[in-house]
Amino acid sequence: MSLVRGTRGPRYVFIYNQTKETFLALRVRVADSIVSRLVGLLGKRFLKPDGGVWIVPANAIHTIGMLFTFDLVLIDKNFTVVGLHEMIRPFKITRPNFRAESVLELPAHTIFRSRTEIGDQLVIERYEAQLEHSGPAEASVQLLRGSNTAPNAVSRSPSS
Repeated sequence: MSLVRGTRGPRYVFIYNQTKETFLALRVRVADSIVSRLVGLLGKRFLKPDGGVWIVPANAIHTIGMLFTFDLVLIDKNFTVVGLHEMIRPFKITRPNFRAESVLELPAHTIFRSRTEIGDQLVIERYEAQLEHSGPAEASVQLLRGSNTAPNAVSRSPSS
Protein backbone atom coordinates (compact mmCIF):
# COMPACT_ATOMS: atom_id res chain seq x y z
CA MET A 1 0.00 0.00 0.00
CA SER A 2 2.05 2.91 -1.27
CA LEU A 3 -0.39 5.34 0.33
CA VAL A 4 1.12 4.80 3.75
CA ARG A 5 4.81 4.10 3.11
CA GLY A 6 7.69 6.40 2.37
CA THR A 7 7.49 9.24 4.92
CA ARG A 8 8.86 9.56 8.45
CA GLY A 9 6.92 10.40 11.58
CA PRO A 10 3.19 10.02 12.15
CA ARG A 11 1.09 10.08 9.01
CA TYR A 12 -2.61 10.85 8.92
CA VAL A 13 -5.38 10.03 6.49
CA PHE A 14 -9.06 10.80 6.22
CA ILE A 15 -11.67 8.07 5.75
CA TYR A 16 -14.67 8.72 3.48
CA ASN A 17 -17.50 6.26 2.83
CA GLN A 18 -18.08 6.77 -0.88
CA THR A 19 -21.13 4.50 -0.90
CA LYS A 20 -22.98 6.43 1.82
CA GLU A 21 -21.29 9.81 1.11
CA THR A 22 -20.26 10.28 4.75
CA PHE A 23 -16.98 10.78 6.55
CA LEU A 24 -15.93 8.23 9.15
CA ALA A 25 -12.96 10.25 10.42
CA LEU A 26 -10.80 13.18 9.38
CA ARG A 27 -7.56 12.50 11.26
CA VAL A 28 -6.67 8.82 11.39
CA ARG A 29 -3.09 7.89 12.34
CA VAL A 30 -1.44 5.27 10.12
CA ALA A 31 0.12 2.36 12.03
CA ASP A 32 2.17 0.38 9.52
CA SER A 33 5.38 -0.44 11.41
CA ILE A 34 5.80 -3.38 13.77
CA VAL A 35 5.94 -1.10 16.81
CA SER A 36 3.05 1.19 15.81
CA ARG A 37 0.86 -1.83 14.97
CA LEU A 38 1.60 -3.46 18.35
CA VAL A 39 0.92 -0.26 20.26
CA GLY A 40 -2.19 0.85 18.34
CA LEU A 41 -4.43 2.53 20.92
CA LEU A 42 -2.72 1.09 24.02
CA GLY A 43 -2.21 3.71 26.69
CA LYS A 44 -4.78 6.09 25.20
CA ARG A 45 -7.68 7.13 27.43
CA PHE A 46 -10.01 8.02 24.57
CA LEU A 47 -10.21 8.67 20.84
CA LYS A 48 -10.92 12.17 19.56
CA PRO A 49 -14.30 12.33 17.76
CA ASP A 50 -12.65 12.78 14.33
CA GLY A 51 -9.65 10.51 15.04
CA GLY A 52 -8.68 6.88 14.87
CA VAL A 53 -5.94 4.43 13.92
CA TRP A 54 -5.51 2.56 10.62
CA ILE A 55 -3.54 -0.65 11.26
CA VAL A 56 -1.86 -1.95 8.09
CA PRO A 57 -1.67 -4.94 7.66
CA ALA A 58 -4.08 -6.57 10.10
CA ASN A 59 -7.15 -8.80 10.01
CA ALA A 60 -7.90 -9.00 13.75
CA ILE A 61 -7.14 -7.05 16.92
CA HIS A 62 -7.03 -7.40 20.69
CA THR A 63 -8.11 -4.86 23.29
CA ILE A 64 -6.08 -6.20 26.20
CA GLY A 65 -4.88 -3.19 28.15
CA MET A 66 -7.35 -0.81 26.50
CA LEU A 67 -9.28 1.69 28.59
CA PHE A 68 -12.32 2.46 26.39
CA THR A 69 -14.71 1.04 23.78
CA PHE A 70 -14.39 1.75 20.07
CA ASP A 71 -15.69 0.66 16.65
CA LEU A 72 -13.71 -1.56 14.29
CA VAL A 73 -13.98 -1.55 10.48
CA LEU A 74 -12.17 -4.29 8.55
CA ILE A 75 -11.30 -3.49 4.93
CA ASP A 76 -9.79 -5.39 2.01
CA LYS A 77 -6.99 -4.28 -0.31
CA ASN A 78 -9.47 -2.28 -2.43
CA PHE A 79 -10.82 -0.44 0.65
CA THR A 80 -14.13 -2.32 0.59
CA VAL A 81 -15.67 -2.97 4.02
CA VAL A 82 -15.53 -6.73 4.76
CA GLY A 83 -16.28 -6.69 8.50
CA LEU A 84 -17.72 -4.48 11.24
CA HIS A 85 -17.57 -4.64 15.04
CA GLU A 86 -19.38 -1.97 17.04
CA MET A 87 -18.56 -1.00 20.61
CA ILE A 88 -15.62 -3.36 21.19
CA ARG A 89 -14.91 -3.38 24.91
CA PRO A 90 -11.55 -3.69 26.66
CA PHE A 91 -9.97 -7.14 27.12
CA LYS A 92 -11.50 -8.72 23.99
CA ILE A 93 -9.93 -10.48 20.99
CA THR A 94 -11.61 -10.43 17.57
CA ARG A 95 -11.56 -13.43 15.26
CA PRO A 96 -9.42 -13.06 12.15
CA ASN A 97 -11.25 -12.05 8.98
CA PHE A 98 -9.11 -13.51 6.20
CA ARG A 99 -10.63 -11.18 3.58
CA ALA A 100 -9.37 -8.14 5.52
CA GLU A 101 -6.03 -6.51 4.71
CA SER A 102 -6.25 -3.76 7.34
CA VAL A 103 -8.44 -2.45 10.15
CA LEU A 104 -9.72 0.95 11.25
CA GLU A 105 -10.09 1.61 14.98
CA LEU A 106 -12.57 4.47 15.24
CA PRO A 107 -14.49 6.23 18.03
CA ALA A 108 -17.52 4.40 19.44
CA HIS A 109 -20.73 4.92 17.42
CA THR A 110 -18.84 5.88 14.22
CA ILE A 111 -20.27 2.90 12.31
CA PHE A 112 -23.82 3.82 13.35
CA ARG A 113 -23.43 7.56 12.65
CA SER A 114 -21.87 7.00 9.22
CA ARG A 115 -24.34 4.21 8.31
CA THR A 116 -21.38 2.08 7.20
CA GLU A 117 -22.23 -1.48 6.11
CA ILE A 118 -20.34 -4.48 4.76
CA GLY A 119 -19.74 -3.95 1.05
CA ASP A 120 -19.40 -0.15 1.29
CA GLN A 121 -16.53 1.40 -0.66
CA LEU A 122 -14.18 3.60 1.38
CA VAL A 123 -11.78 6.28 0.19
CA ILE A 124 -8.62 6.59 2.29
CA GLU A 125 -6.33 9.46 1.43
CA ARG A 126 -3.48 11.41 2.97
CA TYR A 127 -3.98 15.07 3.58
CA GLU A 128 -1.96 18.02 4.67
CA ALA A 129 -3.39 20.77 6.81
CA GLN A 130 -2.67 24.10 5.16
CA LEU A 131 -3.46 27.37 6.85
CA GLU A 132 -5.13 29.87 4.53
CA HIS A 133 -5.44 33.46 5.68
CA SER A 134 -8.12 35.61 4.09
CA GLY A 135 -7.66 38.43 6.57
CA PRO A 136 -5.86 39.20 9.81
CA ALA A 137 -8.63 37.72 11.95
CA GLU A 138 -9.66 34.82 9.69
CA ALA A 139 -7.97 31.51 9.07
CA SER A 140 -9.30 28.23 7.75
CA VAL A 141 -7.88 24.74 7.44
CA GLN A 142 -8.39 23.02 4.12
CA LEU A 143 -7.89 19.32 3.48
CA LEU A 144 -5.80 18.74 0.37
CA ARG A 145 -6.50 15.53 -1.49
CA GLY A 146 -3.96 13.28 -3.13
CA SER A 147 -6.21 12.29 -6.08
CA ASN A 148 -9.61 12.98 -7.54
CA THR A 149 -11.33 9.90 -6.05
CA ALA A 150 -12.31 11.73 -2.86
CA PRO A 151 -15.23 14.12 -2.52
CA ASN A 152 -14.90 17.86 -2.98
CA ALA A 153 -12.41 19.54 -0.67
CA VAL A 154 -13.61 19.96 2.89
CA SER A 155 -13.01 23.17 4.77
CA ARG A 156 -13.18 23.74 8.48
CA SER A 157 -12.95 27.04 10.23
CA PRO A 158 -11.09 27.09 13.58
CA SER A 159 -14.02 28.98 15.11
CA SER A 160 -16.39 26.07 14.33
